Amino acid sequence: MKREGPAPAHAGPAPGSNPGAGPLEGDAPFWTGAPDATAFSQRSAQRLERARQAIATLLAVTGPRHPENTLRPYDDARLELDAVGSQAALIENVHPEAGLRAAAEQVTQKAAAFATELSLNRPVYDALAAMDLAGADPATRHYVETTLRDFRLSGVDRDEATRRQVQALNEELVGISQEFSRNIRGDLRTVTVQGADELEGLPADYVARHPPGTDGAITLTIDGPDATPVLMYAAREELRRRMHMEYNNRAFPANVAVLARMIAKRHELATLLGFAHWADYVTANKMVGSAAAAAAFVARIVEAASSPAAADYQTLLERKRADVPDATGLKAWEATYYAEQVRKSEFDLDARELRPYFPYRSVKQGVLDLSAQLYGVSFRPRADAPVWHPAVECWEMLEGGTTVGRFYLDMHPRADKYNHAAQFDIRTGVLDRQLPEAALVCNFPGGEPNDPGLMEHGDVRTLLHEFGHLLHNLFAGRQRWIGVGGIQPEADFIEVPSQLYEEWCWDPGVLASFARHHLTGAPIPADLVRRLKRASEFGKGLQMRRQMVFAHLALAAYDRPPEQVDLDALYRTFTERYMPFPYVEDTHFPCGFGHIDGYSALYYSYMWSLVIAKDFFGRFDRSNLMETGVAQRYRETVLEPGGSMPAAQMVEHFLGRTFSFEAFRSWLNETG
Repeated sequence: MKREGPAPAHAGPAPGSNPGAGPLEGDAPFWTGAPDATAFSQRSAQRLERARQAIATLLAVTGPRHPENTLRPYDDARLELDAVGSQAALIENVHPEAGLRAAAEQVTQKAAAFATELSLNRPVYDALAAMDLAGADPATRHYVETTLRDFRLSGVDRDEATRRQVQALNEELVGISQEFSRNIRGDLRTVTVQGADELEGLPADYVARHPPGTDGAITLTIDGPDATPVLMYAAREELRRRMHMEYNNRAFPANVAVLARMIAKRHELATLLGFAHWADYVTANKMVGSAAAAAAFVARIVEAASSPAAADYQTLLERKRADVPDATGLKAWEATYYAEQVRKSEFDLDARELRPYFPYRSVKQGVLDLSAQLYGVSFRPRADAPVWHPAVECWEMLEGGTTVGRFYLDMHPRADKYNHAAQFDIRTGVLDRQLPEAALVCNFPGGEPNDPGLMEHGDVRTLLHEFGHLLHNLFAGRQRWIGVGGIQPEADFIEVPSQLYEEWCWDPGVLASFARHHLTGAPIPADLVRRLKRASEFGKGLQMRRQMVFAHLALAAYDRPPEQVDLDALYRTFTERYMPFPYVEDTHFPCGFGHIDGYSALYYSYMWSLVIAKDFFGRFDRSNLMETGVAQRYRETVLEPGGSMPAAQMVEHFLGRTFSFEAFRSWLNETG
């Protein structure tokens, strides 16, 4: 997932980029000086002031307008805003000090207010619209066209009273979004068991990482490294049930009222701007084009997955009947467990066999080495770079011996930290002006002394996914304008590079290059990986239907008047419609569903991007995924352009045609 921050004016000009006042500031690691709350706020205020000065320069132009005297100062303002907004969004989600997190939240609010104010500034819009673009290159033309479109979507052409309302609503939405995320971060629920015997079925390294307390009790959290193995392996159904209940009640009841306000305010904003609802507003500048088209896409995925999902469920039920002969169905907390049992019995795969081959540090280095080989770059640690927590690592990407990007790895759980996996922008690269910087924020095992951090294969897949976002960000950070650099194509395309990179996690040769037993050093056996791949084909139908529960929930939250939105009731409806497992009473999944904020109605975009990614993967040689020719062409036609052209154009450049649904359908119907 690429983190979608709280956007002040969702469809308006995006918060720009970095402190672009000089080359030193543009190249130094962003946390240089390790500022405290006061210094961080002051630094951000200085950048916002430079953005205001850039806009003043733009408006002071007399005579004919052209990109150098009008678009350049506008882009300079966006460059400043990007650093302020992106860095504040990161720090409020990861910094260990509550005071700095609070200061970052305030900075986010100020940056958002400025961005909204800019998106409603009619003189700026008129100045950009008046430019003579004769002789401008295609990227510049695309930048201007999309910027003017997004100004209009923001309401710049409305009367002054309406613009004031838009400004107020957007500022209010930023605070609501922050409260929503804060409630999720802060609700680290636990499940307690009375002894190691209740952890029956869990891997030995997991049990060793959870010693009993002085009272003999063992405490498990609902973070991924604790929760996922329980749902996969725990032999005791009651433990799985309790973990499921706690996991699906994160941020309840705190976020019930917060979500109601968020949905109501977004609806008010969308209707104020002339749209029927937020879902139509937020899809207006995406590849899909409208909420109706998104709903039709969801229905198409549901239909395509119907038969595979029914077959998956029947297989799970038959396996359960081996344990419970009179079973007539499965409960939600049994699905993952019995899927693992099926993979053991039908595909001779016990996922616990895989864990010893995936110690975190080896996997991390393996993904770095794989990326270096595929794309002709290298990576080196930057030990002297200031970081926000001792566990964070700084790395640089080099090409031809020159540093061309920088990133940070914040990879293990801790209190008050963002508790999923995402790539956070820090600074969008601009050719000859500043390096791109980004951070991966994840929650993988490891990070403690003597803990090898044995990962599930799903964790390896997640790391490749997030690294796909990171590579996109770094390679796209060489555009002339910040407004078309970084990960800035349409939002329903941005998951393509991340989902495509997941394909490498199934290849025996790729995994053997870094997956080595943490005790013996032996490479992962090719036969084990082949069994893994065959086993992975099981359950896809149910997985796709589950994703459509989320996608339809996100659309339905925003495609109707707020008084008709009951999120728990909608979640029940779509669960019962698309899934064979009964809805679990007394759970409140929407309260902890972070994407209903950041992606809002756009959760369909994960599957939209997957359809494109499956089509893209057909261009690679599956018998030799280390071959660099196609990877280089993919880098040049998809990763490097950033947002400098429409996503559909990038698709045609790489495929030689528009994307097709057929590769996805074929994959969905493959069996082990």
